Amino acid sequence: MELQLGQFLALLGAAIAVILSGIGSSRGVGLAGETAAGVATEHPEVTGKLLVLQLLPATQGIYGFLIGVMVLINTGVLGGKMVDVTLLQGLKFIAACLPVGVVGWYSAIQQAKVSAAGMLMTGQKPEMSGRGVTMAVMVETYAVFALLISFLMVNSVM
Repeated sequence: MELQLGQFLALLGAAIAVILSGIGSSRGVGLAGETAAGVATEHPEVTGKLLVLQLLPATQGIYGFLIGVMVLINTGVLGGKMVDVTLLQGLKFIAACLPVGVVGWYSAIQQAKVSAAGMLMTGQKPEMSGRGVTMAVMVETYAVFALLISFLMVNSVM
């Protein structure tokens, strides 16, 4: 079976969601990990609390992966036979994947910066780790909004 342009665009949309959010999350987890390593060297007793803060930027990659899977489900790829996708539907899939991809990429990096600050705070005052998590989770709100918009848009294409 030859791939139609609409089908290609739908798959491209899934790739955009997964790749952009994945890049942001991997960069974010790496940035947070660098800070965690430094803080844990000075204050090894808070290492467990630091891991929670390091993990938070990873969620955006999960959101992008979820939207990518939704596209694959809606186009029949995961069922073994891809359905026909018009050019317009393919473009709609790309548009639907952009929010979670772009916002996921950006918010994961920003969340890592807030997480790193929370780690420094936790190193100095371990009892404040909850506040650091709360501050980092506030950035997550925008990634969740993007996930919701992408989810609704993907499910309205076909």
